[in-house]
Amino acid sequence: MPTTLTTAATDFRAIGTTIRLVVTEPWTVAEAEALTRDHLVALDRAASRFRHDSEVSRLAAAARSGAASAVASPVLAGSLRAALRAARLTGGLVDPTVGTAVAVSGYDADLAVVRSRVAADRPAASVPGWHQVRIDPRTDRVDVPAGCLLDLGATAKAHAADEVARVLAARLPGGFLVDLGGDIALSGTTPEGRWQIGVEDSAGRQLQSIGLRSGQAVATSSTRLRTWVAADGSVRHHIVDPRTGRTADATWAQVTCVGRTALEANAASTAAVVLGAEAPAWLAGHGVPARLDTADGVVVTTPGWPDPQEDPR
Repeated sequence: MPTTLTTAATDFRAIGTTIRLVVTEPWTVAEAEALTRDHLVALDRAASRFRHDSEVSRLAAAARSGAASAVASPVLAGSLRAALRAARLTGGLVDPTVGTAVAVSGYDADLAVVRSRVAADRPAASVPGWHQVRIDPRTDRVDVPAGCLLDLGATAKAHAADEVARVLAARLPGGFLVDLGGDIALSGTTPEGRWQIGVEDSAGRQLQSIGLRSGQAVATSSTRLRTWVAADGSVRHHIVDPRTGRTADATWAQVTCVGRTALEANAASTAAVVLGAEAPAWLAGHGVPARLDTADGVVVTTPGWPDPQEDPR
């Protein structure tokens, strides 16, 4: 987090995660929080898999009997376009049509509910594929194939961080750090020096601090936070490999990536979890600075990531 003494911060819960805002003009913090809350309320109504009345859930219900179509709200349309962009950037490693596969793996309700029971051992569900989703550029009408449940969890939160950061910088003076559960976007003015971002493990211990400027973003994907136990005793997490429809192997405890946007950073970190051992080469080939941590403490970095032994402060 930033070390400058002129900042103010606020923390609250929304969309199933912890939200943190940091502003360089302390008097703007209340309005920044109100704007952020409004955006996240709209996002929850549009894209939550766990609300029966959300647009995503209503579209999935219609798709149970065949291909379905609906006009999306601006928030859902923006989130879906972001998800499809992430799919293109990652060659389908991040795919918004994994919803049924994620639900079949056990993550079909709020995480507290999922953890209160033992997930059934069911066969992997097929993933329709992101190419089968269409959104009309003029009308925002969304078309999905039969049986499709959209899961925008890998991208909607990151895209929301970008959108909130953009809105705050447009409407309020100063600089802004928008942290939506580990998807961090920076906008406006940069504090003296740089924004100092702490990379933490699943226990909340800071592993490293990195310095970034406004206009950059960072995201972490973890296989240790959203976990539950299956009937066979295995531990599952929320990231599904769209190539198999099954929970991705937990080669990495977590992957943290820097990008121009939180969407791009999150797409890269999620793809890295899916790729497993192939991730460092893939990230390096795409020019993504990243830190990859194994469960036993081994750290792998790609070009452009600061030396873990150095502190930029």
